[in-house]
Amino acid sequence: MIKAPVNKIIPSSVVDGPGNRTAVFFQSCNFNCRYCHNPETINMCISCGACVKTCPAGALSIKDGKVVWDEKKCCGCDTCIKTCKHNSSPKITYMSGIEIWEKIEGNLPFIRGLTVSGGECTLQAPVVRELFTIAKQHGLGTLLDSNGSYDFREDPENLLDVSDGVMLDVKADNEERHMWLTNHSIDIVLQNLEYLASVDKLEEIRTVCIPGGLENEKTIEVVADILKPYLEKKNIRYKLIKYRHFGVREEYRNFVEPDEAYMNSLKKLAEEKGFRNIVII
Repeated sequence: MIKAPVNKIIPSSVVDGPGNRTAVFFQSCNFNCRYCHNPETINMCISCGACVKTCPAGALSIKDGKVVWDEKKCCGCDTCIKTCKHNSSPKITYMSGIEIWEKIEGNLPFIRGLTVSGGECTLQAPVVRELFTIAKQHGLGTLLDSNGSYDFREDPENLLDVSDGVMLDVKADNEERHMWLTNHSIDIVLQNLEYLASVDKLEEIRTVCIPGGLENEKTIEVVADILKPYLEKKNIRYKLIKYRHFGVREEYRNFVEPDEAYMNSLKKLAEEKGFRNIVII
């Protein structure tokens, strides 16, 4: 039975796709975004033990050289996450797709769909596929919230067969800025952008907006140019996300939070480039 590291499950969310949804956040990401608002999801725990000493509830211990988390004792204070110097969390549960489903199936009367995120959810593709297959059998919508590093054109794990669509992050406009921001190439992201639109699996585009060096205007222009053949026929949502300091690592909090005027200027540009469904959050 294949299992994946689950960071947390939010039973009810209205920001992780349309309608009320359950959101599953997996641990581990192959990007290292400077403005990441959940840096504790980037790496796997290396069991250094620093968090064990600081846990006020005694919910952490070391057994056989590994940090072990006792969920029943945990008070949810996140002292362990604040202590960790490795962009990780000891509060991880390894679960199969079936086990995740058993955890969330009680939400069925109240939710419209299921969204998987992270970290980067496609790194756990076999478990996501298993989970989505079950969800589909119960009539739920299924969405992937992805950084775009998985090759959806080849789709080796057949994720698109069980997914309604992908909420795709497009973080920058060119290789230089994308590498500086994420430590990962932009090529596969832009290839996925075009491909997902061509097979009607692009649920929305997401761009975190920061005034200045990232030049979000150019990102919008690049996205619009790639999607130009599809925008007239498809009402593709573009979500413009305000950068906020909350949760960001201390060394990267020198970014400027955008004001309303800046965000509205980006929205206007997106409208001029052909987008009809633009959301600022």
